[in-house]
Amino acid sequence: MIAPGGPKVPRSERILGRMQSRPKSLPLGRTGLSVSAFGVGLAALGRPGYINLGHDRDFPKGRSIDAMREATFAVLDAARAAGITYVDAARSYGRAEEFLAAWLERRGIGPDELTIGTKWGYTYVADWQTNAPVHEVKDHSLATLKRQIAESTRLLGSHLDLLQVHSATLDSGILESAEVLDELVGLRCDGVVRAIGLTLSGTAQAQTLRVASGLERGGERVFDTVQATFNVLERSAADALAEAHAQGMGVLVKEALANGRLVLGDAAERLEPVADRLRVGTDAVALRFVLEQPWADVTLLGPATVGHLESNLRALDLRLDADALRALDELREDPATYWGERAALAWH
Repeated sequence: MIAPGGPKVPRSERILGRMQSRPKSLPLGRTGLSVSAFGVGLAALGRPGYINLGHDRDFPKGRSIDAMREATFAVLDAARAAGITYVDAARSYGRAEEFLAAWLERRGIGPDELTIGTKWGYTYVADWQTNAPVHEVKDHSLATLKRQIAESTRLLGSHLDLLQVHSATLDSGILESAEVLDELVGLRCDGVVRAIGLTLSGTAQAQTLRVASGLERGGERVFDTVQATFNVLERSAADALAEAHAQGMGVLVKEALANGRLVLGDAAERLEPVADRLRVGTDAVALRFVLEQPWADVTLLGPATVGHLESNLRALDLRLDADALRALDELREDPATYWGERAALAWH
């Protein structure tokens, strides 16, 4: 049925039509990869459970595999229409890679049209249950790397550009594992992927990055990119990220909305006066803060719905004045406090 006034315009095109700005296209460090300033992460779409405030209300029609696949396609369609060219997945994000691969095939998207990253090191074990006692298991062994890169390339093939260690820490031992580091460098040298990265978590992000950025194997640098948590509340890795960027590493920012704490809850309530004055949501204010960091190549969004994405994109047309920045500074938390809050968040 044709609506009065002409054919119905797809929502993704309506979003694009309202945007004054599009995400800038940027080089991802010295990798040779091109990325958009915003990227889409699939953590909230590839599995039914996720650590994010309000996620229990994101899928009122249910969380069947088919429903989640449909939601993933809708978000990716809208993101592509808005000019987003980086997509981030992981082996532990349930069926995220499977959904992404199906979308790429369905839309006929070539390897040179998007930059795609994934992660290895965690295995999804929740079997599509939101109330599972354990959702993912961490293992940075060589055997896991070989198994998971085979799984990822079987699904994504030549579309896969960036392989990242999922949540590297100093105490996990991965930065001291010669066999794993050699294998990672070999995957890049053999052209299986174009770049190797690591993601960070916890209070020691800065220390871990400074160790990782200096690692070499056989005269080859190991890590080309870093993905770290940075947001209005947690800023402790900022100097280390700036240093890494200056050394040529690509920098991706995750958890820019603090797992929903800057959209719902006490932190969001304290941010609301700034958002109200600027006539946007608290998510747009928080994302704009990250976008304005000169060392941030990609700020990852984690939308579960097209509505989330549409609200997030309002950050592109926003500017934070001195009053806004002063208000944001008052929200900054001690890293130990922040990560304590993070650890207490429940899977929904």
